[in-house]
Amino acid sequence: MAVDVKARPLEAFDLRDRTRRRFGELEFRSGLILTSSFKGFGGLSAFRVDPKGEAFIAMNDKGEWFTGRIAYSGKALAGLTDVQSAPMLGSDGKPITTRKLYDSESLAIDGMSLYVGIERANRILKFDFRRGGVTSLGEEIAVPPAFRRLPYNKGPEGLVFVPKGMPHEGSLIVVSERGLDASGNLIGFLIGGPRPGQFAIRRTDEFDISDAALLPSGELLILERKFSLLNGVGIRIRKIPLRAIAPGSLVDGPSIFDADLGYEIDNMEGLDVHRNADGEIVLTMVSDDNFSLLQRTLLLQFVLVE
Repeated sequence: MAVDVKARPLEAFDLRDRTRRRFGELEFRSGLILTSSFKGFGGLSAFRVDPKGEAFIAMNDKGEWFTGRIAYSGKALAGLTDVQSAPMLGSDGKPITTRKLYDSESLAIDGMSLYVGIERANRILKFDFRRGGVTSLGEEIAVPPAFRRLPYNKGPEGLVFVPKGMPHEGSLIVVSERGLDASGNLIGFLIGGPRPGQFAIRRTDEFDISDAALLPSGELLILERKFSLLNGVGIRIRKIPLRAIAPGSLVDGPSIFDADLGYEIDNMEGLDVHRNADGEIVLTMVSDDNFSLLQRTLLLQFVLVE
């Protein structure tokens, strides 16, 4: 189904200093506020772009695919074009929500194979896009018993497939939103690949995980968020070397980006990385508006300052 998406540009990221462009290790490139009359548009939980940063595939937490292209004006985001929507189908050919597979939250891509993490059911579905693209059928993959025991609605929030030439190549890295081990740290899994097993990410300052992505340099980026009535809303991105991750390990890394409600943020749920034609590393973030009139669907792009 064709979806008309309207875009309004964000001229600045810092609401208090609209001239500021540098935020930690990131430089703000551009942003959009996205709206649509299509009732199913919203709730975006993952947004993956092709190596050129042009074609995208996204999904929302109600089991809907969205595909299309990002339009640019120079290097600035200008809008989304050719947007199409389709329900995510299970192995029986019916929408996955009919099988009580609710809350599709995370997405990883390995060529034409797409993996989707279902948070409330603690499942991972694999879609072979050679068999019909968004009409392909999702098949469950085997996961560790501990994965199935992750807390309800706090399960697989970030998925990353590790390509050849990087540590853990061929592995699917899964990070939970707020599955905690006995020490209160966030639970992650290496599924498949040379060294499968469970690891932990140090949890600090009450942040939960909302997505993950890989840098070309072989580092895992973790997008995190927090909300409290006392301290408000915050997001950050931490950088963790892939080589530090191993079964049984506890990993940590510095924050390269922090923002609160003094900036143009919302419920930021999706993160991806690509290298543009000029060799810049571009980070793309998307927010989940929870289908609420009080929230927004934001699409933001930053450049990693190396």
